[in-house]
Amino acid sequence: MNEYHKIQTVFKRDPDNNFKTLLDGEYSMPEFEYLKNNIWVFTEKVDGTNIRIMFDGESIKFGGKTDNAMIPSVLLNKLNETFLPQVEKFKSIFDCPVCLYGEGYGAKIQKGGGNYRQDQDFVLFDVRIGDFWLQREDVSDISVKLDIDIVPVIERGNLFELVNMVKNGFDSTWGPFEAEGIVARPEVELFTRNGKRIITKLKTKDFTHKKLFGGEDEEIKR
Repeated sequence: MNEYHKIQTVFKRDPDNNFKTLLDGEYSMPEFEYLKNNIWVFTEKVDGTNIRIMFDGESIKFGGKTDNAMIPSVLLNKLNETFLPQVEKFKSIFDCPVCLYGEGYGAKIQKGGGNYRQDQDFVLFDVRIGDFWLQREDVSDISVKLDIDIVPVIERGNLFELVNMVKNGFDSTWGPFEAEGIVARPEVELFTRNGKRIITKLKTKDFTHKKLFGGEDEEIKR
């Protein structure tokens, strides 16, 4: 099944510092600028490893971000325990092939993964059936039926509010530590002229940079 598409950051990156920071206000896609005043749905971006749960109508298999990506053994065991006993439930829910996209997260997955949880698990963020991406309410319904976690909606707002929220930093839904960032999509699923999804992201670290301050090179938040 298809690998998950790239999510474009809201703003272009600055070529003058090797693309380490963003050019605030210079949108990376014309669609973002056109829709900047519309309402977007913000979900917390989880710092983990991309995981695909692929159902072909008969059986379930797992994949990482790419077909060649290795899934950590502890996480793979958790996926087996969670999904393989639910094959019949998948058959009752889906009458065609489907791919569940999510994040493998928890202890020893990325630096600070233990902040989320001390074990490893899967959290759902998208579902694709054929050529169709499901709306949030349908993805949520599937998470309930399969008894799996889903990334939380943390806010709704325009892109200016998205930028301010990430610039200021905010605590993760999982606990008192700074969230990695936000993934945002219009309330109604939209696509570009060439059929790509309109979806964007911002990471907290995108607004952390080195600046000469008081004669010393200090790391500050913009």
